[in-house]
Amino acid sequence: MGEPPLRTGRVDSHIHLSRWWPRIAETAYRPGLDYSVAGLLQEMDRDGIEFALAIQIFQAPSCKDALTEGRGSFIASGGRLLPVATLDPTRGGPAMTEDLEAIDSEPEIAAIKLFPGYLSFYPTDPRLDPIYEYARERGLPVLFHQGDTLEGRGLLKFARPVEVDEVAGRFRDVRFVLCHLGNPWIDEAAEVVYKNPNVYADTSGLLGPPSAPYFARSLELCRERLMNVILTVGSPERILYGSDWPLEELRTAVDLIDRLDLPDKDKAAILGGNARHLFGLPERRGSVAVPP
Repeated sequence: MGEPPLRTGRVDSHIHLSRWWPRIAETAYRPGLDYSVAGLLQEMDRDGIEFALAIQIFQAPSCKDALTEGRGSFIASGGRLLPVATLDPTRGGPAMTEDLEAIDSEPEIAAIKLFPGYLSFYPTDPRLDPIYEYARERGLPVLFHQGDTLEGRGLLKFARPVEVDEVAGRFRDVRFVLCHLGNPWIDEAAEVVYKNPNVYADTSGLLGPPSAPYFARSLELCRERLMNVILTVGSPERILYGSDWPLEELRTAVDLIDRLDLPDKDKAAILGGNARHLFGLPERRGSVAVPP
């Protein structure tokens, strides 16, 4: 007998699983977190999450090293952890060409991630045009880190949602995702999503652990702000559930969506249906082809 599908089919659009993750003991949502493929899958099973997009981080020694790690997680997870490639335009044109060629040899890549706030470039930087052209040709969404940065050396001026507006207008046939809902510029992110039908936003990393001071009030305020986003956009269809694990517990991130004052079908869309459509995911995890 084949493995039955999970009851909810949720999709986490934003997790990180990398040996180069900075200071895991300090940054994980709880001490002693099992920061491994097995540990993540156990947490995903507990919270009914079928797939997750595993975003490779810019701290990796090279794009090829990150791709190798992402492929390993994909295989070890039975195809449930889908790799998202990270590119750094500040490395220069020849390096960018080499990295795009490396990505092109990875059929499992689900999206491309850019970190403007950490690496000090604007989304409108002409050095990014080859990435956008490649994303258009291959049909890959482009994710932008937006808003606050984990490290103090990040520069917020590069990570405001309004900076994506021009790019979204120039590349109408590329789908873009504003990660973290642009926090703290959540209203600004909502306007960019509303204005541009090719722009989405994810809900990752908006909350600390339940042990954090004033967590209950933070959760209440976050739900209010998220409802305002949906009202501004006019629909939940371009809002994606994400956690930012290991920074945020999957259960906390799911609960943020599950208790919104929305019909069940809209919550289900945010928790998985929208991501399946955007990233071209199958209806059942057994449909994913995993190389031997």
